[in-house]
Amino acid sequence: MNRILEISPEKLTPEQTTVFDQLTAGRGRILGPYKIWIHSPPVASGMERIGTFLNKQSSLSKREVEIGILVIAQHWQADYVRQAHIREGRAAGLTEETIDAILAGNDPKLSDVHEAAVYRFAAALVAGAKLSDAAFAEIETALGREGIAEVLVLLGYYTSVSLAMKVHEVPIPPK
Repeated sequence: MNRILEISPEKLTPEQTTVFDQLTAGRGRILGPYKIWIHSPPVASGMERIGTFLNKQSSLSKREVEIGILVIAQHWQADYVRQAHIREGRAAGLTEETIDAILAGNDPKLSDVHEAAVYRFAAALVAGAKLSDAAFAEIETALGREGIAEVLVLLGYYTSVSLAMKVHEVPIPPK
């Protein structure tokens, strides 16, 4: 059962209306997690800023973003996010073999140094591993401190998306 409690525009508080207008101006509609977060306007507004940054201004490529999201979606067993980002990963050019490996928790053997670093970093973090100095140095060399910061925020943001969609039992999008 979908547990999202949507608020009709005429019942929004002034703060919610401001966020609603901000969201619809940029996206034309309110995406699923924002229907959850709008109940706390400062949260929805902050998450919109982070989400927009990750999708439009990040130093990470679209493929790198999708790799990180797939790792997180699989970790949280977030069916909605996993299915949506299998589709997005394909659109970004990830192969079926890469997607399948990530979802199986296997190293996808990525040849791109940046993509491989995003995968290794995300996989280590969701496994609860403490990165050795050598492993951290390899990731830092590939991504830089900017990339490390952005991967951390990406994983945190999509953890919130995954948990929000999972706990609200949002129906899985079609394949």
